[in-house]
Amino acid sequence: MRKFLLILALMMSSPQAFSQAPAAPSADIKLGEARTKKSLLALPPLIYQGSPSGSSHSVGTELYSTINNDLTVSAFFELIPQKAYLEDTAKTSLRPAPGDPQGFKFQSWSSIGAEFLIRAGYFVAGGEVNMEAYLYHVGKSQLVMGKKYKGPVSGVRKIAHTFSNDVLEALTGKPGMFLSRIVVASDKGSKDYREIFVMDWDGANAEKISNHRSIALSPAWSPDGKKIAYTSYVVRAKTKMRNADMFLYDLPTGKRQLISYRMGLNSGACFAPDNKSIYLTISQQGTPDLYKMAFDGTLLAKLTNGPNSAMNVEPAASPDGTKLAFSSDRSGRPMIYTMDADGSNVKRITFAGVYNSTPSWSPDGKKIAFAGQSEDHFDIFVMNADGTNMVRLTSAKRPNGKWSTNEDPSFSPDGRFVMYTSNRTGKSQVFISTVDGTEERRVTLDENNYYKPKWSNNFD
Repeated sequence: MRKFLLILALMMSSPQAFSQAPAAPSADIKLGEARTKKSLLALPPLIYQGSPSGSSHSVGTELYSTINNDLTVSAFFELIPQKAYLEDTAKTSLRPAPGDPQGFKFQSWSSIGAEFLIRAGYFVAGGEVNMEAYLYHVGKSQLVMGKKYKGPVSGVRKIAHTFSNDVLEALTGKPGMFLSRIVVASDKGSKDYREIFVMDWDGANAEKISNHRSIALSPAWSPDGKKIAYTSYVVRAKTKMRNADMFLYDLPTGKRQLISYRMGLNSGACFAPDNKSIYLTISQQGTPDLYKMAFDGTLLAKLTNGPNSAMNVEPAASPDGTKLAFSSDRSGRPMIYTMDADGSNVKRITFAGVYNSTPSWSPDGKKIAFAGQSEDHFDIFVMNADGTNMVRLTSAKRPNGKWSTNEDPSFSPDGRFVMYTSNRTGKSQVFISTVDGTEERRVTLDENNYYKPKWSNNFD
């Protein structure tokens, strides 16, 4: 990740401008509450405050579009169309009147129903972007937050994502997920292979981290966001046959190591929350079972043993590390089960559908998302960790009128969204949905195919 200096200097307004000291308002925004009432937000274009430069316009456009997308996707806000504005924001300053003679008037914004107003400006100098931004509570004529940000032009999107996170934290007490990333398998760049890519949560800044010229799949983040485990079908030197081997890639150094190359499957990596071991599926004895393995490939424990040659795959560790969720056909059809991290106390928690797979825990450990097949397609479901209160998140058709397949869910680090793939456009693209299923958005907007996305656990 590119490093840059981020200045977060709280800027207090003059006593003439506000009757109260800036403080977080009692807004109708409560993180994690289903079907939250959206607040009306005005987000005027950013004001350029420096000398004109070749990159100034594109920087402002990227800052604005990134912030706009972040806050729209947050599901907390409804943005007011710019044509409804009563003030020419290019002619008023970032601070309000009467404290600033050229300042905006809160009445101009309350008249159009705005609950919150963002005013921001920026300039580019010496290859660096400087942005100052203010969040106001219109009804109280009050400053909620004012901060300055600084970083290289190459990090303009990170500046925007950081500001969006700060907006949510100021209003809800918890930051957003806008600095998080995803890792995903894709045929991007070559339709003959699938490689592993890392990208921003919104699909930008895609970087390929594998180059096996084969089929790479099932990537997983380490808890600290520094390592990625994945499986690739690589050619064995002696046999010239391909085998599903597991690799560990270190993001800071770019180094890769082969950690599990037993004959058969070495797949479905899931890091233990303590970042000291990996859970995975190995089929070296013929039947896929779950194992615990050290980073150097040493097997620490076999956690499942059938029964009766049953398949046990797709381990997912709970955030506190005490439990694993997984898929198994020990009941006849693949269903979701949980067990203690040592393999004991196995419980079946899904009973409906034809095939249930790819469980994923919410960050608070209270919910599990999974893909469930009914008839000829999969949809995404979220339930309590004990299998109760199941909610369907997806239901969409493809261009040919048939039901789309929606698979491989992964929770956002703030627990408010679930990411998954869907072929509703004709290609397997990445989508996100709020955990209650009320809002759904497409993330990738191209003609490539994406598989098994995983959201990073960390926020930056």
